[in-house]
Order: sequence, then structure tokens, then C-alpha cells
Amino acid sequence: MIGADGILFDLDGTLWNATARIQEGWNLGRQELGLAPTLTLSQVEDCMGLLIEPLARRLLPELREERLQEGIRVCVGHQLACLAGRGGILYPHVEETLDQLARTHKLFIVSNCVDGYIQSFFAAHGLGRYFTDFECPGRTGKAKAENIALVAHRNGLQKPLYVGDTQGDYDAAAAAGVPFLHAAYGFGRIDHPVPHVDAFADIPAVVGRLSPP
Repeated sequence: MIGADGILFDLDGTLWNATARIQEGWNLGRQELGLAPTLTLSQVEDCMGLLIEPLARRLLPELREERLQEGIRVCVGHQLACLAGRGGILYPHVEETLDQLARTHKLFIVSNCVDGYIQSFFAAHGLGRYFTDFECPGRTGKAKAENIALVAHRNGLQKPLYVGDTQGDYDAAAAAGVPFLHAAYGFGRIDHPVPHVDAFADIPAVVGRLSPP
């Protein structure tokens, strides 16, 4: 890759681990819906990266299909409140690394999430100032590959790089024609060798090697 002019990040498993807050929010939602608040962290982790409807079908299997949208509305409301209030767990050195990267690159977030999720990340951790733009299917109704391409086009990027942690992230970047850097410390694994980092703080050095002066 030559001269990246923008870095697009996934959120879950790349910038933070919010599974405990998601578990809390969805269990509160389950209670409101009359269901037992029995979701475990491992159940939530197994859903990371899914779009909201397949995620809800896994976390609310007791609900009939005609109640699914009600369940999503209730549980997402609790989830966003929990996240905006207390945030997730940032990976080590996220803020100082974003500050370093933002000096030389425009930064973006593209995540498979509901509208309000990325905003909750910004509200809880005060990191919105480092990002030029963000997008998600909750706002556009589009898949991740389309949102990657949309953000790149909207911001005039010629040589973007996508950083994510799962095979789905890799597949979306490939479909959008965008080079990929694997956040190997996150939730997922990639089926074949790709450029990777083992810690968020390693990203500037790797981007430097991928992008000659």
C-alpha cells in the first residue's frame, strides 16, 4: 500500500471492548420485556460484528418474530444508555495512539452497529475530536463494505486503509477494494496471513512501513 490518506477503524474489538456494557443493557432490556436477564459475556462476545437483527435473534431467542423490533428498540435503548454513561474498556494506549495518527492521517469509524452506538463511544470517552467522519448501517441501511466505500468517497480518500479484527471486517474491506490491517488482539481471526498488529499502539509503526515517505 502506498501513502494511505485515511485510516478507517472498526469499533468493537478494535478500539474498545464494550461487551460488559452490552450484556448489562440487553439484560435490562430482557427484564423490561418480561424475560430472564440471563445473558452471559460469552453469548454477547459470540455476537460481536453481527448486524442488529441477527444479533437480536441470538440474544432474544424467546421472542416471536413479530416482537423482534420491539425487543430491539427496548434493548438498544438500555444498551446505549449504559454505554454513554460508563463506556467500554478502551484497548491500551488508544487515545495517545489516535492523537499520534491524527497528526498525519484523517481518521474514521465504520462499524456494523445501530445509530447512536458510535456516538455513545464518543460521549463516554471524549475521543470524537480525533475522527473526521463515521458511518454505520443504523444510519444508512447499508452493509459494511458499502459504508467503507461511502466514507472513502464522501471524504475524497484515494488510498484508505481499514483496521478491523474479524474475518467479516476483512471481507468487507476486500469487497470495498480497501487494504486491510488486522487488529489481532481483538475478537476475531483471519483465515489467511494478512498484515496485522498485536496491540493498538503498534498501528503507527505498521502504517509507516506500509506507507513509504
